[in-house]
Amino acid sequence: MTVKLRDWYRVKFSDAGVQLDVSPPGMAAWKAQVPWTDIVRVCFKVEDGQMSSGWYLFTKDRPESYAVPVEADGGDSVLDELLKRKLFDAELAIQASMALDGVFWWPPDQGGSAEPSATPDRGGV
Repeated sequence: MTVKLRDWYRVKFSDAGVQLDVSPPGMAAWKAQVPWTDIVRVCFKVEDGQMSSGWYLFTKDRPESYAVPVEADGGDSVLDELLKRKLFDAELAIQASMALDGVFWWPPDQGGSAEPSATPDRGGV
C-alpha cells in the first residue's frame, strides 16, 4: 500500500494562523503554528507533475519558509485562506493556475529573492 502525502501532511486554518502537523514515514514528526500576522511573503511554485506544487510561507521569525504541498490534507485550501487575508494576489493566482511550471511571489520581488529550495527538517524552505 502506497502512503500518500495527504496521509502524513495535514494543514488546518484558524483566525490566528496556519497549523501544520507533519508525520513523514520513517522520519521525525513535527508541528508548527504560523500566525497570519507573521507571514511577510508567499511563494507558489508550480511543479511539472513529478512533484507536488506547493506554497512557501516566509515569516518574520525565521529565514526558512514553511513548505506546504498542494497535495497535503488541507493543501488545496491554502490559496483561499491567503486570498481572504490579502497575503496573495488574485490575478497572480490565475496566472499560476494556468502555468505548467514556474515560481510566483507575493508581494513581487523585493530585490533578489532566491528560488525556494527544500530544507528537510521542520518542513522549511
